Amino acid sequence: MRRIKKNSPQSLYSALKGRMAVVSVLIVAFGLALAGRLAHLQIFQHDKLISQAQKQYLRTVEIATGRGHIFDKNRSLLATNVDVESVYIDPREIFNPAETARTLASSLNLEPETVLQKVHSKKHFVWIKRKARLDEIARLRQLDLPGVGFIKESQRFYPRRQLAASTLGFVGLDNQGLAGIEHEQQSLLKGKLRRKVVEKDARGRYLQTGLGDDAAHRNRDLVLTLDEVIQFYAEQELEKQVREFQAKRGLVIVMDPNDGGIHALASYPGFNPNNFAAFPRKRWGNPAVTHAYEPGSIFKPIVVAAALEEGVARPNDIFFCENGNYEIGGIHIGEAANHRFGWLTLQNIISKSSNIGAIKVAQKLGEARFHEYIRNFGFGSRLGVDLPGETPGMVRDLPDWSGLSLASISFGHEISVSPLQMTAAMAAIANGGLLMKPHVTHAVLKNGETVEQFGGQVIRRVLTRHTSRQMIDMLKQVVKNGTGKQAAIPGFEVAGKTGTAQKIDPETHTYSTSAYLASFIGFVPADAPRLVILVMIDEPQKSYWGGEVAAPVFQRLAEKTLRYLHIPSSRERVFVLDRT
Repeated sequence: MRRIKKNSPQSLYSALKGRMAVVSVLIVAFGLALAGRLAHLQIFQHDKLISQAQKQYLRTVEIATGRGHIFDKNRSLLATNVDVESVYIDPREIFNPAETARTLASSLNLEPETVLQKVHSKKHFVWIKRKARLDEIARLRQLDLPGVGFIKESQRFYPRRQLAASTLGFVGLDNQGLAGIEHEQQSLLKGKLRRKVVEKDARGRYLQTGLGDDAAHRNRDLVLTLDEVIQFYAEQELEKQVREFQAKRGLVIVMDPNDGGIHALASYPGFNPNNFAAFPRKRWGNPAVTHAYEPGSIFKPIVVAAALEEGVARPNDIFFCENGNYEIGGIHIGEAANHRFGWLTLQNIISKSSNIGAIKVAQKLGEARFHEYIRNFGFGSRLGVDLPGETPGMVRDLPDWSGLSLASISFGHEISVSPLQMTAAMAAIANGGLLMKPHVTHAVLKNGETVEQFGGQVIRRVLTRHTSRQMIDMLKQVVKNGTGKQAAIPGFEVAGKTGTAQKIDPETHTYSTSAYLASFIGFVPADAPRLVILVMIDEPQKSYWGGEVAAPVFQRLAEKTLRYLHIPSSRERVFVLDRT
């Protein structure tokens, strides 16, 4: 038998064949393992891996957009939206945290320590500054910092700046209404919360993309009863008077007495809602709605109207006014400016603004009936105006009245009312006896079309038309022959009442001898009222009489507004063309 040599070609071939078989088996096994792993990743972990990959290159941010516009009654724009840019970072993409933080702080006018804390955050997405100014964004874009991105957002913008700010209010960073009608109608105006996907490029920088069509995502728009022209007149005249008399503040309300719609609601000093944080918080409110005051003599028409309605007094009835000194329960009550009135008719009690005369009328009326009429006129309860923070004022329950309450309340002390309540009450006297619900919302729009409209709403009847007519005639005499002469408007009959209320000294809790609230409230044309206007000037310095400080504001404002509304005076000849 022949033996094969160890190193023969045949032996080498056999060894090589065996090794190739082993390698082939290993390759097949590796391939099967690789295929199995790929199948596991592609099939069983596909969603997880896609999510992880997207996290490296995508971020989802929630952005509020499409907030509804606000218009005045004539569709003039009062609140809208503009696109602005916000700045954010991905701290993982920042290579020099300290330097980046300093640059961001300098470019965006931020505190360096605060920015540095954000740069060291463990999060993948951190806001640095929301809704930055255009010049800030321009500076930062030029630097092209790694890890710094920009995104467009919608920002509320008030094109008329301070005009009607206390009524409009303002919104926060996420477009949520924080004050005024913006807060009251948040659910209607809020727009949509959209999820914005932001993509990173190969260098780790976020790609800027737009928000799309803002109008397509807007909710509804709001039309107010405000008229921007009348509002401008009110603010202009109010500011002028507050400055001239070096007063602390002032307010004006202009209302349609026939439906309760508010044409203007002004307070001074005010604020700019585009930058509300730069103004003191006490300016943000709406004192005509949220604050309550002792009204003083502008409250006297309430007791007189109640006495007429109950038949306990008539316009020509006479009352003895004690020659200016009336003692009740050991307290001496006098007249303003130390007047010493003797016998006065009910008409003259109103036109001369006699405190003692008002007390005598209230005594004939009686506590129970007086209290009932105070409540019926809307004092001591909210009227339901569509603005936030309405105060009910303060009217004590009848059992809590003291021996002086009837007297004090008859001339507007020992009671607190909101300016809006006082305006609505005078509107009831003017319009024939109906207390109307005040409102600032006129209509709701969708795609520019009216889908809902709001008109006048009667709360209750408080006077008969006959009593209303008697009161109008008496209040006209206040302007013609009494304390309100400076409210007179050539060519128009004006009805109204002056008020000069002593304020409570916060330190002594007694009536101040130097701090007063000067006011005038009236309506015009007296016999067919279109406007009820309240003017209040708080703590004027050169004079504090309502007839001298507040009545002239009424006169100038009413005259401009009547001309603007094309309401003819008695001096104008009106021709009606018959085209039939």
